[in-house]
Amino acid sequence: MKRHSIAALLLSTGLMGLAGVVVPASAAETQPSVVIVHGAFADGSDWAKVVALLQDKGVKVTAVQNPLDSLAGDVAAATRAIDNQPGKVVLVGHSWGGAVITEAGKDAKVASLVYVAAFAPDAGESVATLGETLPKAPGTDHITADASGWLSLPPADVAQYFAQDVPVKQANVMAATQGPIKATAFGEKVSVASWHQKPSWFVISQNDRMIAPDAQRAMAKRIGAKVTEVPSSHVPQQSRPADVAKVILDAVASVK
Repeated sequence: MKRHSIAALLLSTGLMGLAGVVVPASAAETQPSVVIVHGAFADGSDWAKVVALLQDKGVKVTAVQNPLDSLAGDVAAATRAIDNQPGKVVLVGHSWGGAVITEAGKDAKVASLVYVAAFAPDAGESVATLGETLPKAPGTDHITADASGWLSLPPADVAQYFAQDVPVKQANVMAATQGPIKATAFGEKVSVASWHQKPSWFVISQNDRMIAPDAQRAMAKRIGAKVTEVPSSHVPQQSRPADVAKVILDAVASVK
């Protein structure tokens, strides 16, 4: 039977809206959803291990695929994902994604923010200006630009500076699937810092070579976040997924 014929049959028998009638509400439908915003030099698959752990606990999760062309473009992508959730949202951001959730977190659905080895700018700050005031990490010297102004990390530098605590083969896959970011995005200023109004959590990666651990500590202190430190590279979601999932679940459990 053709698809349109099936649709017509459902409409004629009143079955089109049946799912909403016969499926009872569950605890999973009343708890907040989790929306994850990945950072630069990555994509949504970077969070696969944490996503699976959260799903095992019955949490609805969406990993945004950022265009990485601009702050505004990434905020728009995050906002679409937030708007598609049935209720409240715990918004998670890694690295560059911290700047994105800082602005996208203004959405009324967002109940709390989780920063994972991330930037946490204030209103009027960009990642570039924020970086000028914080300790520098060695990996930033290894970011390369192509002729069109898109930035990436060479595979050897992903393994040495971005994800030095994962197996080399895994780091090579991460390098191959990374999302280059438009250089100009780092200069775009955040207009709203939602951490002023929303409770925040911060996972600090103690062995980070992309955002200095002391820089993360300074940002976490400024935003008044609940802090967890883990002995990891810049990608604790890859090397310490259970630790990261635990922090996110804590944020989920705190939402009333």
